Amino acid sequence: MTTELCAYSLEACETARRAGVTRVELCASPWEGGTTPSAAAIRMARRIPGLQLSVMVRPRGGDFLCSDSEFRQMCEEIRFARACGADGVVFGLLTADGCVDRERTAALVAEAGPMQTTFHRAFDMARDAYGALEAVIAAGCTRILTSGGCNTAAEGVGTLRRLVEQAAGRIEIMAGSGVNPSNVRLLAAAGVDAVHFSAREMRPGGMTYRNPRVSMGGCPGISEYDLLCADEKTIRQILTELNR
Repeated sequence: MTTELCAYSLEACETARRAGVTRVELCASPWEGGTTPSAAAIRMARRIPGLQLSVMVRPRGGDFLCSDSEFRQMCEEIRFARACGADGVVFGLLTADGCVDRERTAALVAEAGPMQTTFHRAFDMARDAYGALEAVIAAGCTRILTSGGCNTAAEGVGTLRRLVEQAAGRIEIMAGSGVNPSNVRLLAAAGVDAVHFSAREMRPGGMTYRNPRVSMGGCPGISEYDLLCADEKTIRQILTELNR
């Protein structure tokens, strides 16, 4: 079973390597669901030995209907990831009526060249999961990251089973969202090819002075003095459950 950590920092990538995770999906902006990481982060993550690297290609948060300029930016970001030696890229495009944007997806796959391509959870926002599956296969993607159209993969496990059956080995199905030690075996039993998780943990930052009057991000409920990290203990527990 392939394992993938959704990593929002180089520290998380190092944690994944130590724990024995197969691959990382390197992202920025966790509170937007992941956007393209910085150039330096991509280069430095690529230097970590023994770890496959997939790079998120998403110019902004929000929906998955992209403009012409955003599409051109995604093409540039894919070329940069390829030049850095990434193993794969991650993207997802929909049309205004909730279908997979097959034409542009195929163009991004072609731009990626030899890299693996993951169609991310934009898939879960499509109007018809089974039609979307066929469109992503036709576009040439390596895999789909999906929660089965639900908030969590455990909730969508029935759909995941049906997607695996329909795919019939034509594309990899990777289960993601809410994956943890208590449900990872359930998801593996659905026949998916891989599981994707973040093992998120917040830890206090090192600032001793904290200004209570200013919020730089302006996001209620999100402390700017806590740091998001990947919990190595949780990651190891997930891997242990998979190996049982």
